[in-house]
Amino acid sequence: MIDMKTRIDQAVKDAMRAGDQVTRQTLRLVLAAIKQSEVDQRIVLDDNAVFSILQKEVKTRNESMDDARKADRPDLIQELEEEIEVLKKFLPEEIDDEALLNLAKAAVSEVGAASPADMGKVMKILIPRVQGQAAGSRISKAVRSLLRS
Repeated sequence: MIDMKTRIDQAVKDAMRAGDQVTRQTLRLVLAAIKQSEVDQRIVLDDNAVFSILQKEVKTRNESMDDARKADRPDLIQELEEEIEVLKKFLPEEIDDEALLNLAKAAVSEVGAASPADMGKVMKILIPRVQGQAAGSRISKAVRSLLRS
């Protein structure tokens, strides 16, 4: 099985051959973020860590889109939407809310969590299970809703 970094690198080469500037530019930035993370941590990132970087890049672009909307910049919004679509091609399909809630319930019962103070224990178990399939904010929201009730 080919690893995620190799897939992204190959996609950059394919985009260069095809003249796809958006894909080439977006994925080069992702590869730079991966390389920076590897240098900073002095490790070789596995696919889960690469998924985290991809999710972070999507989140950053979503935040930039919000700013572009406030500034009434449709040109930037379109560019950011295109970049997000490129990034989503490399992420696993997003898990739906019901499945996420079921996984969160299983994690809560597994650690015996009873209050919001136990949220960290639940998150520690749940995040690796849904890595790349849900944003951290969605995961914490699901866990928080279970621990409040």
